[in-house]
Amino acid sequence: MNMKKNLKLVLFFFAFFVSVAQIHATTAKDPALKSKDVTYSIGNQNFKGYIAWKEDGKAVKPGILVVHEWWGLNDYVKMRADMLADLGYVAMAVDMFGDGKVYETAVDAQNAAGYIFSHPDLLKERITKAYDILTSQNNVDKQHIGAVGYCFGGTVSLNAAAIGLPLDVVASFHGGLTGFKASEQMKNTKVLICNGAADQFVTQADIANFKSEMDKYGITYEFKNYEGATHAFTNKYSTEAGKKFNMPIAYNEAADKASWQDMISFFEKYFPAK
Repeated sequence: MNMKKNLKLVLFFFAFFVSVAQIHATTAKDPALKSKDVTYSIGNQNFKGYIAWKEDGKAVKPGILVVHEWWGLNDYVKMRADMLADLGYVAMAVDMFGDGKVYETAVDAQNAAGYIFSHPDLLKERITKAYDILTSQNNVDKQHIGAVGYCFGGTVSLNAAAIGLPLDVVASFHGGLTGFKASEQMKNTKVLICNGAADQFVTQADIANFKSEMDKYGITYEFKNYEGATHAFTNKYSTEAGKKFNMPIAYNEAADKASWQDMISFFEKYFPAK
């Protein structure tokens, strides 16, 4: 009896340790994937960026600015930078708020984002400085820079192109489109919009205006709508945040995966990793 009991215990712990090993194997970071924190300043304020790349023998790679949601420079945007690095880019998660600030409440986050949008010169100054930091890296191809943004960051990325930041591509995931104005300066930027069809923060009028603005300047773009997806559909935390702060946002696994693949296909056409 004791032998059977002991055997069961051995088998249980064996299965447990195998499971743990499998978890570590699937979540462990690729040893070729490298990252570093960078600190820089604008005037008297410090900013903290996060740069990720993959060591694969290539001397230089295209660079991508990765702009966070209104929550700030959190682990989510750093994870996206890692994912872009794994595709063959040098990706910099940008700090738009300063000091690597991460907000814990929707009210504080909304106020911080609103302040940036109400001060376009500040937006331009901060995204341009991040661009300068990224292009100063020895492993970045300075002639090929793009931007990827989420929610607040998607809007920032679009505006960065509109004000003349030389970007090959912009990919906006569930970014706001209200009042967007394109410009002659962004004619050479290819734009991908990944939008949740059920996003209550993006109206049909917003979409119509965006397309009209892009068409007016002959800008190449693709607009993807994901059925059933709400705002913030790529972030697994958004479902919890939506319930916590009573906001119409939720994670949508199908839309998350489809939009990432759409971005990869878009980049293969217009912004390939070299």
